[in-house]
Amino acid sequence: MKGPQLFPPVVYQKPPCPWSARTRWVHARAGQARLQECSPETKTGTLILIQTLWLARSALTALGMLAQLYFKRLPGWWKMLVVAMCMALLACLQAQELQGHVSIILLGATGDLAKKYLWQGLFQLYLDEVGKGYSFSFHGAALTSTKQGQEFIAKVLESLSCPEDMAPGRCAELRGQFQQLSQYRHLRTSEDYMALSKDIEAQLQHKGLQEAGRIFYFSVPPFAYADIARNINSSCRPGPGAWLRVVLEKPFGHDRLSAQQLATELGSFFQEKEMYRVDHYLGKQAVAQILPFRDQNRKALDGLWNRHHVERVEIIMKETVDAEGRTSFYEEYGVIRDVLQNHLTEVLTLVAMELPHNISSSEAVLRHKLQAFRALRGLQKGSAVLGQYQAYSEQVRREQRKPDSFRSLTPTFAGILVHMDNLRWEGVPFLLMSGKALDERVGYVRILFRNQAYCAQNEKRWVADQSQCLPRQIVFYIGHGELGSPAVLVSRNLFRPSLPSKSWKEVEGRPRLHLFGRPLSDYYAYSPVREQDAYSVLISHIFHGRKDSFITTENLLASWVFWTPLLDSLAHEVPRLYPGGAENGHLLDFEFSGTQLRFSQQQLEQLVPGPGSAPKPSDFQVLQAKYRESPLISAWPEELIAKLAEDIEATAVRAVQRFGEFHLALSGGSSPVPLFEQLATRHYGFPWAHTHLWLVDERCVPLRDPESNFQGLQAHLLQHVRVPHYNVHPMPVHLHQRLCAEEDRGAQMYASEISALVTNSSFDLVLLGMGMDGHTASLFPQSPAGLEGTQLVVLTRSPSKPHERMSLSLPLINRAHKVAVLVMGRMKREITMLVSRVGHEPKKWPISGVLPSSGQLVWYMDYEAFLG
Repeated sequence: MKGPQLFPPVVYQKPPCPWSARTRWVHARAGQARLQECSPETKTGTLILIQTLWLARSALTALGMLAQLYFKRLPGWWKMLVVAMCMALLACLQAQELQGHVSIILLGATGDLAKKYLWQGLFQLYLDEVGKGYSFSFHGAALTSTKQGQEFIAKVLESLSCPEDMAPGRCAELRGQFQQLSQYRHLRTSEDYMALSKDIEAQLQHKGLQEAGRIFYFSVPPFAYADIARNINSSCRPGPGAWLRVVLEKPFGHDRLSAQQLATELGSFFQEKEMYRVDHYLGKQAVAQILPFRDQNRKALDGLWNRHHVERVEIIMKETVDAEGRTSFYEEYGVIRDVLQNHLTEVLTLVAMELPHNISSSEAVLRHKLQAFRALRGLQKGSAVLGQYQAYSEQVRREQRKPDSFRSLTPTFAGILVHMDNLRWEGVPFLLMSGKALDERVGYVRILFRNQAYCAQNEKRWVADQSQCLPRQIVFYIGHGELGSPAVLVSRNLFRPSLPSKSWKEVEGRPRLHLFGRPLSDYYAYSPVREQDAYSVLISHIFHGRKDSFITTENLLASWVFWTPLLDSLAHEVPRLYPGGAENGHLLDFEFSGTQLRFSQQQLEQLVPGPGSAPKPSDFQVLQAKYRESPLISAWPEELIAKLAEDIEATAVRAVQRFGEFHLALSGGSSPVPLFEQLATRHYGFPWAHTHLWLVDERCVPLRDPESNFQGLQAHLLQHVRVPHYNVHPMPVHLHQRLCAEEDRGAQMYASEISALVTNSSFDLVLLGMGMDGHTASLFPQSPAGLEGTQLVVLTRSPSKPHERMSLSLPLINRAHKVAVLVMGRMKREITMLVSRVGHEPKKWPISGVLPSSGQLVWYMDYEAFLG
């Protein structure tokens, strides 16, 4: 008995409705005519469906013939096979069904960014996804009039290009389809957005399509975000079961506060999963390859990617163009906000973050990036060098109609020294640098490894893939420069890297090309098989919902927490002028020592007019005098800090010789930072092993908070010197997951610790500062806490945030053998003059109550604080 036949060959059985040749031709022509009326996606989907049916028919016919030979005597098995074959065919057909319709709305569709990159990126998305199950419509929206907008869009769409390997005919066909699917519309009011939503719904209903989702790309200034977000949320969200994705372009705020406000505002309209903040650097092919490279070469990198082997990391973006035509933007943001806070910091986290077990997990990648952000050590003023090309101020005056006397302080060049506070990267310098009007256009990430080898043979006999004396480095070459394209370079004396062969290929030899001091032949060098624009990459990731290529709210705010204090401290800093281009010479070269960054060439300023050289700080001797009946030492800041550090070391050596230990209590804030760094880098004879470090005061914040005085001490001193951990005594402000709660008795605990370890509770030296309101430690005017009485440690309240503080009391400070008061900066001149005239009035001027009962008080003031 024969089994049933699916698609039996016509040679064995005639079709159930035998048509004549003429009839079959008429029906075929009618079908083609109907197909021409369909949308481009429907045409493509139908053709694929027809092809699939014919392939399935042929395959099943062949399987049916084989089955008849083997299962003639097994009808039960035959029926089972038929069912399985039917199910396979059904699954095959369902796979080709449309998965849904996606509407993409480009806001700001007539702007420069849209013209240069976004329309091309959307077209590339269409090229990549056409025929894969989705249908599309593209809506260009702006405030431009409908007629002008339509003309602009038509012109842009005509200029769209296809990949080089696509046939011209196929390119023209797909471009035509994309043009049919793209339209312009004027969007301003909520009614406009409601009309757009209704049009999309009508299109879906007319074509019998199911909505998959909507993408709104905000290519508009941030001040327009709120109104657009409100209109989308109220009038243009997709229906149930469809997703919404909104794409946001930088800048994402100006500092931590503005970024938080913008994030809160957007968060009232959209969920976190719906927002995609674009940093186009994350779409650069070399940058996007950092994590996959680390993952695919785990075995080789596991022992190398750490502080024991990495000498330093350089993250660089140089530009030859200046800011002409963009000075209004640049005056508000400058180079740090424009490039370093976002592009270069994002790259830094990709290099420094712990590698997740599964880098395909967006959640894991973003979680590890956030951990890297939180491990960044706080930046100080000395962590940066700033420059400005000479023509910039003139450009600002011209473009913004400023008076001739206007001089901008906006930096167009910045070098920043960053450190990580974790075991992997402790002590490794990360150098971030970017600038305009420089000698070349190039971007790269360079990981330079330590070299502890010595080669006995002459350098001429060194072999690139064998000699350990040659530099060892990994470079992610972002683009431009002498190489001219993205690349991954690995020194041959490191290891042969593994990269995906489908997307990366080895670079052909270029004998005369040298990169980073070595010929290209010294590297395993790979470049992309097909170069892709960053926006095309990111638009594809948005479509596929890949969040790891974008900036979350948490990561954004963590970045601003890191950068805002530095930006505030540099707000009035005068940048070094440079001519621009090749004429810069070595003027912008910089070097680092510890946590300090400085220009290699000192630029002498003319301090006084007239002939002869200007006086320099070193021309002035340290001045010794009296202030409030106590010794005063005054000098220029550099000499003053050197003198104070020298005096502290001498006091420490004497104390250790006499008593075997030295108890030093240190104040927080920015003034003592240069002192900490001087002690850490210049005083190798300091008896750190016998030194106990105490805090004079502390803000009521967690100890890892950037505002914590202990965190500042850790960053600038403790991590550079060898103080036994049991000799370090932070104030217990954070107990039982609470901050400075009276019932936790943190102040009493610290007082008990002092009484137990410090003889007579008398510190060998207490370092204080003086605030502009006359406060010292965290003892403030009009606040009785800690000014008198028997308490050694007290909780106080500051007029500025964070308000809650813990402080040594005035009676405890006055028990010290020596008290040093450090006062620096022109802003302290007024309070210095005032305090010099007042008597003992600690309730009005707490600093006036500092007078050791049996010790010595010494004032250290720089010339600006003392002389103005």
